[in-house]
Amino acid sequence: MTVNGSRKLFGTDGIRAVAGESPLDPTTIYATGLALAHSLRKNTAQPRVLLGRDTRESSPWIAATLAAALCEAGAQVESAGIVPTPAVAFLARTHGFHAGVVVSASHNPWQDNGIKLFGGDGFKLPDAVELAMEDEILHHAAQIQPSDAGSSRAGLHPWGGDPASLPAIQDNHALQADYIQFLIDSIPDLSLGNLKIVVDCANGAAAAIAPELFRRLNASGRAAITLLNIAPDGRNINAGCGALHPGYVAKEVLARNVNLGLTFDGDADRCMMADANGNVVNGDAILLLAGRDLKTRGLLSGDLIVATTMSNMGLEAALKRSGIRMLRAPVGDRYVLEEMQKNNAALGGEQSGHILFPHLATTGDGMLTALVILDLLARSGKSIEELTVDLKVFPQVIVNVKVREKKPLNSIATVQAAIRAAEEELKDTGRVVIRYSGTEPLARVMIEAEDEAAMQRHAEAIASAIRAELSA
Repeated sequence: MTVNGSRKLFGTDGIRAVAGESPLDPTTIYATGLALAHSLRKNTAQPRVLLGRDTRESSPWIAATLAAALCEAGAQVESAGIVPTPAVAFLARTHGFHAGVVVSASHNPWQDNGIKLFGGDGFKLPDAVELAMEDEILHHAAQIQPSDAGSSRAGLHPWGGDPASLPAIQDNHALQADYIQFLIDSIPDLSLGNLKIVVDCANGAAAAIAPELFRRLNASGRAAITLLNIAPDGRNINAGCGALHPGYVAKEVLARNVNLGLTFDGDADRCMMADANGNVVNGDAILLLAGRDLKTRGLLSGDLIVATTMSNMGLEAALKRSGIRMLRAPVGDRYVLEEMQKNNAALGGEQSGHILFPHLATTGDGMLTALVILDLLARSGKSIEELTVDLKVFPQVIVNVKVREKKPLNSIATVQAAIRAAEEELKDTGRVVIRYSGTEPLARVMIEAEDEAAMQRHAEAIASAIRAELSA
C-alpha cells in the first residue's frame, strides 16, 4: 500500500519546517495569518482567534508574527501561552473563538516549528479549507516582501519583515487553568491510590501543565509522582526524551522501581507509556486497553476501533479475540477521525500515541489519554502489563529514507518491483506499507512479518530502490 502527498504548504498536521526557512519564514508566516483572518471574515466581521505555543525558542516570534497579521486583517487575538495542542482545540471550542492556532512542531527537533489550525468547533481545519488557504498564502507571500516596508504596499506588511520589531504577546494564564480543570473534570473519580509514577514532559508544552495537574490529582499525597524534563530552555524539547524516545522513560521506570511511566511529545497530543518491567507501551497497546474497557462497559459502538496502516497485526489479532473489529485509516489523526466519524466509532488512534476519545475531546490529547488509562488501571485493580500480556507483536521494521522530492511512488518502476517482491513472498504472513511522511521530507518503509529475516531483507531492498531514485 502506498500513500502519496503533493500539497505545497500543509502536511498531515499543518505547516512544518525549519524555523525561519521557507515555508516557515517571516513573510510566509505573516501571509498565513492574513489568509486565516480573511477566511474567517467570510462568516464573521471580527473573528476571535486563540494562539497557543510550545517551548521552542522560535515559538514566541512566530506567534507574534501571526498575531500581527491576524490583527492587521481585522481579527481579535488572544494567547493562552505555552499549552498543549489539544488545549487550544478545547479552549477554542468552549470559549467562543472562531479559530485556534498552535505554534509547534510536535515531536520534531527544536530547530523545526510549525503552525496547526483548528476551527471554532475544536476540530482541525479540513483539507479543503487548508488547500484553499494555500493559494492565498502563496499569493500574499509573493506580493509582500520585507523591502516593501515604507512603500505603497507597506499597509499589507507594516512591520517590514522583522519579527523582533513586534511587541511580545501577553498571555492569559487563566486559560491554562481552564484546561487543567477540563482534564480533571473529564475523569471525575480518578484515584491514583499508592501508585508510583514517572512522568516525562519532554521539556515541551506538558511541562507547563503537568506539575499543577498531578499536584491536584494527588491531593491525598499517597501516590509518588516524579516529573522529568520540566525545565525547557528553547532547545531541549524532545531531546532524547518524550514520546519519540519512549525508551528513556522505560529506563527511568526500572531505575526508580516504579509502577508506571508516562511520556508525552513536545506538544503533548501523544502519550506513550512504560510498564513496571521497563517495556514500552505504545499506542497499539493503549488502543487494546481502552477498546476492551469500553466494550466491557457497553460503550464501544459497533464493537470497532479505528487504527492506521502502521498499527501492528498483533493488535488486530488481540482485538479480534475480544470480539472487536479494527478498521485502518491512513496515517494522521485527522484521517483516523474522518474514519471514526464515518463509522460512528468511539475509539481510534495511532501506534505513535495519538488516541482519540470523541466522547471526551475533539482531538488527540496525550494528558487526557494518560488519565483515561490511570482510571482504567484503578478500576480493574490490575497492572498495565497484566492487561496487555496477550498482545503478541509481530516483528516490525521502519526504515526512513530522506528524499529530495515526494514523487508518486507508484510511478517508479524499480520501487514498485521491490514492493511486489515483498508482498508476493510474505503473502498472508506480513504487511508492506510505504508512504511519505506528512510532516518531514521522508519516505517511510514499514514491513512486519513472522519471518524477521525476510522482513529485514525486503525493507532494505525497497529502501535502496527509493534511495537510488529520490535520495536527498
